[in-house]
Amino acid sequence: MKVQDVAAAIDHIAPREFAAEWDNVGLIVGDGQSPVSKLMLCIDLTHDVLAEANSINAQMVMSYHPPIFKPVATVTSSSTPLVYEAIRRGLAVYSIHTAYDVVPGGVNDALAGAMGLAAAEPLEHFNREWLCKITVFVPPDDLSRVSSAAFDAGAGRMGNYYDCSFFTRGIGSFCPTQDANPTIGSAGKPESVEELRLEFISPCSVAGAVCAAVRGAHSYEEPAIDVVPMRQYPAGTGMGRIGKLDRPTKLSSLLSKIKQSTGVQTVLLAGAPRKDPTIRTVACGAGSCGSLYKRAISSGADFYLTGEMRHHDALAAASGGMIVACLGHSNSERLALGPLAKRLGEMLAGLKIRLSKQDSDPFVVR
Repeated sequence: MKVQDVAAAIDHIAPREFAAEWDNVGLIVGDGQSPVSKLMLCIDLTHDVLAEANSINAQMVMSYHPPIFKPVATVTSSSTPLVYEAIRRGLAVYSIHTAYDVVPGGVNDALAGAMGLAAAEPLEHFNREWLCKITVFVPPDDLSRVSSAAFDAGAGRMGNYYDCSFFTRGIGSFCPTQDANPTIGSAGKPESVEELRLEFISPCSVAGAVCAAVRGAHSYEEPAIDVVPMRQYPAGTGMGRIGKLDRPTKLSSLLSKIKQSTGVQTVLLAGAPRKDPTIRTVACGAGSCGSLYKRAISSGADFYLTGEMRHHDALAAASGGMIVACLGHSNSERLALGPLAKRLGEMLAGLKIRLSKQDSDPFVVR
């Protein structure tokens, strides 16, 4: 098994295109062709985690947070010690971060599960434009040739299906100028001919190549091609989660369940009254998702679970009548590593997968 095989499996679970635009996900360090037999999972790549990976002879680490967020000018033992050490040891490092936050079964679903929330919806639905629809008008004899060219260039793929397209018949009209070299008709003479409207989807990243392939395969001198961006809303994909508990629960019972599920001993609470209120609708956002509190309030949440929240946002959330609980940034994310390890184990038979024992939140309460 190679690093690229593990990377492909992780990307299948948490596609990189779902990551926030400011994020840095994918293979951060390493060679995709390098062999790998042992993978270690962690939230943060630290010196202790690197030493642990070395001690168990892991060839690859999946670090949820990327060790490189912003572009770096140099990779040295002093400027980027963790990256430098990973390279020196030949250790591949892959990061998923916000891509794993938004996907179904990812970090936010794990955090929702810690509250006993089985049926949850995203607080903020994923809505990035990343596909486009390409339409071209072709004479019937061109249909097979133009379709094949578009498919070979990367168009027509939908989930587990490929070579997907749709076409309808119609009549196209045109009039060539004196400078034209028409396939059909002659200069200055209006023409009406049978044509097919051929449509397929394409990743925006290869739309230019698809259009070039269509022009190259088309018999017309000036084929008519439309490219229309598509806004995608994958079911259950988005930041944060919200839903109703199966039965109303006292705050004290809910907090006990959260502590048991996450392994934390204490939580920071804002907006909690002296009495033990009943909680019906809960929301969550792992990591630094405190900024979603307004959406949680407007969606009717009684309780919001997150990693961390700014002081004034906590005041505003409490003033809005919602109780907020903060677990600590990575404490709200780490519980998702176990399910990820299980899914990767099912996909990559023979790969040894281990959760880091040295990975922990930098903050402790004394």
